[in-house]
Amino acid sequence: MRAILALEDGTYFEGESFGASGESSGEMVFNTSMSGYQEIITDPSYAGQIVAMTYPHIGNYGVNESDNESESTAMRGLVVRELSRVYSNYRANGSLSDFLSANGIIGIQGVDTRFLTKHIRSKGAMKAYLSTTDSNPQSVIKKAQGSPGLVGVDLVNTVTKTEPYEFGKREDPFKDMAPLPDECPPGNCHDVVVMDFGAKGNIVRSLEHVGCRGSVVPASTTAEQILAMKPAGVMLSNGPGDPEAVTYAIDEIRKLLGKVPIFGICLGHQLLSLALGGSTFKLKFGHRGGNQPVKDLATGKIQITSQNHGFAVDPGSLAHSAAHGPIKVTHINLNDDTVEGIACEDIPAFSVQYHPEASPGPHDSLFIFTQFVNLMDESAGISQLGASV
Repeated sequence: MRAILALEDGTYFEGESFGASGESSGEMVFNTSMSGYQEIITDPSYAGQIVAMTYPHIGNYGVNESDNESESTAMRGLVVRELSRVYSNYRANGSLSDFLSANGIIGIQGVDTRFLTKHIRSKGAMKAYLSTTDSNPQSVIKKAQGSPGLVGVDLVNTVTKTEPYEFGKREDPFKDMAPLPDECPPGNCHDVVVMDFGAKGNIVRSLEHVGCRGSVVPASTTAEQILAMKPAGVMLSNGPGDPEAVTYAIDEIRKLLGKVPIFGICLGHQLLSLALGGSTFKLKFGHRGGNQPVKDLATGKIQITSQNHGFAVDPGSLAHSAAHGPIKVTHINLNDDTVEGIACEDIPAFSVQYHPEASPGPHDSLFIFTQFVNLMDESAGISQLGASV
């Protein structure tokens, strides 16, 4: 079946549809990961976006029941150069096309994704429209131009869980990398509250990997409710969209500052920065993929990281918080010098813009979860720095 992908600037692409049929609008972005398409499709951070994979051959290892990052999908569409009609992997139990169809996501193949990516890099991310039912390119272009953008839109409320749920020590997904005891020894378990702005499953698994347990709570949960749970620390999860639109979460995070150790990832990093009095801005085309180089300013070491975000923190807005003291930039992106991490000097709070939990992507940064454990230990007066978690 024929499909058309149109951008708001009048550029359009014709191709062959796969997955679901129909029409969809979203922000056109690209992802440079060579694998991990199932994790990308099920990552709530991609809400409101049509994603082009820059790797040309997608779908060759199918899909399976274990690699989902959430129970549902939020992506608006998938664009590939060539869809593999045959999949081969001992873990696979279905094809990518069938997976998209079951989840109501439109796919288009036969697109020159190299040209599309270069176009977005030059012109910036823009509104797009994907259709399998409208065969008139000019009509689809008008639909793209009339579709809503992402700036100022709260997408968190479309992906956050409506009810809290508990997590604890399960079978360790990283057991071959760093073995853990069957049960956490006394004094080494930490009860953590995860504020769910669109949390990936591997964030929770990574917390479990370092001996944490606790609850994942909706984004609208108040600081009073969180503190009543007496957590050792609070995790601010990843999520989609414009951070400045999530005003209710910023207000509650501000009330948590200085009262409990805080660790933010991606959108959580941006929300923490806003709660500290900083500001954010929209990137031209964002960072999405598994090969983003990040420099740790304290050690000078480089991590290759997984990322997915279209907004960034303004470093000039973060020099000092009137209520909570100095704030330092801890990490920068080597491609464009944008902020990739911050830390408060007077209160236990830090965050990273990248995804230390990967999925997909390299595991260079998994140790960040151990740093969170160490921060909770220090805050509780337990000196376990250097201990093997």
